[in-house]
Amino acid sequence: MSPDRPVPRQAVLIVNAHSRRGRELFRQAVEKLRAAGVDLLESYAIRNPEKLIPKVKEVVKSGAPMVIVGGGDGSLSCAVDELVDRDCVFALLPLGTANSFARTLGIPVDLDGAVATIANGKRRRVDLGVIDGDYFANSAAIGLSPLVGATVPHKWKKWFGRAGYLSWALYQMVRFRPFGVTIEADGERHSLTALEVRIANGGFHGGVVVVDEAEVDSGDIVVQVVTGREKRRLAWNWIGVLLRLRSRRETVRDFRGSRLRIETRPPLPISIDGEVTGRTPATVEVARCAIEVVVPA
Repeated sequence: MSPDRPVPRQAVLIVNAHSRRGRELFRQAVEKLRAAGVDLLESYAIRNPEKLIPKVKEVVKSGAPMVIVGGGDGSLSCAVDELVDRDCVFALLPLGTANSFARTLGIPVDLDGAVATIANGKRRRVDLGVIDGDYFANSAAIGLSPLVGATVPHKWKKWFGRAGYLSWALYQMVRFRPFGVTIEADGERHSLTALEVRIANGGFHGGVVVVDEAEVDSGDIVVQVVTGREKRRLAWNWIGVLLRLRSRRETVRDFRGSRLRIETRPPLPISIDGEVTGRTPATVEVARCAIEVVVPA
């Protein structure tokens, strides 16, 4: 399918009304999309997150030319599985806390900007990451991120947003311990002591650029390991990430390829686009040009 084809004018809107801003912005989204010239065939506010994926699957199977999904990174990542190799364009309304996938694609994270992208944007075919057969849109992590994701109270994120997420991460760092990791890439095995492992299809993680080399249309996945044993080294790495310091590169090692194997000692959970849904050992792959998304023109 050519990216020169116009973005469909007809679409179905599905919003995770359980996400941080989904419920309050659903009606505004409907009104703004229609005012921008998007013909909404149907619109759904899904209050039970478990019903989101069945609804996306139903809409795609019905032949809708475009599905617009509103929610956080977890909602968007779950939805992409249903669009792989389908003649259905994927459009995003970033309504979560970090909105990393939208930032990776250059989509504005405010409602008006996201609606304008859908109404006036263009098609772009992008890669997806795959962890043991599970597609993901942007990034995954092993270490502190899954610990935070599995324990942070939902109302904490709702009340305090990204600042709340960061404060909870600092609180959980007390429980956190370094771990052993082995990365198998291009037939070679590399064993390291790690503080965090990032699996990146896109550059953003937690709403900030973390893995500069990761691109959604490169045909590769980047696995970045924050090396060492001292927790302050991880804290320094994140300070370097936030302040865009060159010295952050001294705390990491990058591995790149279309297929990599990750083993940890002990086995650990994997946070995939903010949701803890995987576990090591795991095989990480790239699905090239897997879906077509709407991005700014």
